[in-house]
Amino acid sequence: MAILKIARMGHPILLARADPVPDPSAPEVRRLVADMIDTLLDADAAGLAAPQVHVPLRLFVFRCRAERLGADPDDRPTGPDVEVVINPELEPIGSEMETAWEGCLSIPGLRGAVPRHLRIRYRGQTLEGEAFERTVSGFHARVVQHEVDHLDGILYPMRMEDFALFGFTEELARAAHRSIGAPHGGGRDG
Repeated sequence: MAILKIARMGHPILLARADPVPDPSAPEVRRLVADMIDTLLDADAAGLAAPQVHVPLRLFVFRCRAERLGADPDDRPTGPDVEVVINPELEPIGSEMETAWEGCLSIPGLRGAVPRHLRIRYRGQTLEGEAFERTVSGFHARVVQHEVDHLDGILYPMRMEDFALFGFTEELARAAHRSIGAPHGGGRDG
């Protein structure tokens, strides 16, 4: 497998809507997913969308480790494996929003406070082309929304409401020692 090059903010592929995957079980899709998983694990990230590796297709890989989750039973881990979601669709459940810190492999070294729906339902296909649906909340819901945004050409700063809560990770960590509310370590979002 291979570690793929990550597109960074400013590259036009990150601002375009990705195309549907016509055949999720195609060998080239399997190869892409395997390389994306290697890239995700190498970066120690939570998620990675195909446009981030210069492929304009509607698919992403992600993981939600138990230590990142909240108390809500629908904020569930992905297990030991990385999940694959092809041709996702999502819908918010209710109007409750939560603002929390996010990072992105395409915006290295920066973090921002982003409002997201607290609960969502998402659907997609597996690598075998089988349909599935999940209802999730918390961090799990946040990662899925972040990755679907990548498929729609949206980067997390476009969702931010307060740019006073946007900065370099190192500076925000220093601020955390001086006050409450700044982010602290724990992996990166895709």
